[in-house]
Amino acid sequence: MTGASLVCGPQQKAGEGLTKMHPNVLQHFNAGRRGVWEDVPDEKWQSWHWQQQNRLRCLEQLEQVVRLTESERYAIQADQKFRMSITPYYAALMDVEDASCPIRLQAIPAKEELHILEEELEDPLGEERDMPVPGITHRYPDRVLFYTTHNCPVYCRFCTRKRKVSDPESARIDHAYFENAIQYIAQHEEIRDVVISGGDPLSFSDGQLDWLLSRLRDIPHLQVLRLGSRNPVTLPFRITDEFVEMLRKYQPVYLNTHFNHPKECTLEAFRACQKLVEAGCVVRNQMVLLRGINDDPATVLKLNHLLLLMRVAPYYIYQCDLAEGISHFRTKVDVGLNILEHLWGHTSGMAIPHFVIDIPGGGGKIPLLPQYVVARQDGRTILRNYKHQTYTYLEPAEELVPLPSSLDPTKS
Repeated sequence: MTGASLVCGPQQKAGEGLTKMHPNVLQHFNAGRRGVWEDVPDEKWQSWHWQQQNRLRCLEQLEQVVRLTESERYAIQADQKFRMSITPYYAALMDVEDASCPIRLQAIPAKEELHILEEELEDPLGEERDMPVPGITHRYPDRVLFYTTHNCPVYCRFCTRKRKVSDPESARIDHAYFENAIQYIAQHEEIRDVVISGGDPLSFSDGQLDWLLSRLRDIPHLQVLRLGSRNPVTLPFRITDEFVEMLRKYQPVYLNTHFNHPKECTLEAFRACQKLVEAGCVVRNQMVLLRGINDDPATVLKLNHLLLLMRVAPYYIYQCDLAEGISHFRTKVDVGLNILEHLWGHTSGMAIPHFVIDIPGGGGKIPLLPQYVVARQDGRTILRNYKHQTYTYLEPAEELVPLPSSLDPTKS
């Protein structure tokens, strides 16, 4: 790698107008591999339309990319609960031989998905309960979730919306659906923030998104637009120059994504995030804590350091939800607390996200922290730091202590 230009693939340079990155930054990122698609021309490989059209959806296609285990092969054939879909770009990141590859675990069905535990829920976050009109979940006072599509480039195996995503029969989404949802937001002046989610809203064309964002921006009390998308991870070619130019019209726009492992931080993903940031977007990451993928402090620390180089803020670590068939991904809560314990004090606060549990049944997000308050007594708070050293903080008195007369200018 030479010079400071951002190279994202064979014979591909950064788009015109993008900041040139120093080679000391770029050395941390590798271009995604092609695998069995090595002979696909660049103009096709780097086309998000081609990637969508050539997603892997069946056993025969996947067998050409990786050497499947009997367990994987059984799950792909037996899985009727949640369809499979993997972009060639994301599939090419998989380890051909290793079934414990973090990309394979996130994208290829596992036989454990067929085992539904009693405590698992079809709608683990109670989104339908707080849905005044189809598509709108209004749980918090000033913000709503707007479910816009069933489609995603990759159907993640840990998805909390398995009841909807990939299943067009779960709800009828047509023009009336969008009009009713937009009308609800317009009629409720307390709403200042909307999360446009799915599925993945970036599955829409630029024109469709332009229409939707325009309609939302026309609502006077709506201040913040948020897009929830995993495209920067699974289909970074979707972040085109034309797309980000369209987004410029509607700032402030926040984009929340899901990088879950350092292996996903490729040059292609770097370039996608660079375009979003330089178009004015605030890009934040919401890592899902997943057993065997990112449930150790070293992996999370490396991921968050790479994200900061990509100008993506580590925002949340999500405890895995109680969705049906994903118990094999869930860790104990102490695992997340242990990760935070190994981040605080050991790295910059910018690299430390909030660890939250989205309470089953619609209770909302609850933040969790390791216990740093040792004791509180007699106007003193005893605290510990990341080295487990204790310190005393003196609380202020209930009433201000009067100044000595010699220091009180009103008594001179």
